[in-house]
Amino acid sequence: MILPLERLIAYDGNVYELTCAAIRRAAQITLAGDEDITENEGKVVSTALKQILTKKVEYRIDQQS
Repeated sequence: MILPLERLIAYDGNVYELTCAAIRRAAQITLAGDEDITENEGKVVSTALKQILTKKVEYRIDQQS
């Protein structure tokens, strides 16, 4: 399965931040590529979300003043 649904359901963080992180990661994957894309049948957004939920990729939100 592409998405770890149990982790998505159990996620208790800020969903807006998760969405922004997934969008940014998907853009990075599109530009640079990733080895997970082939096993996920080219599904970029699903791959990005999976990497964030499984903590393969971590994100942080910069506070702008």
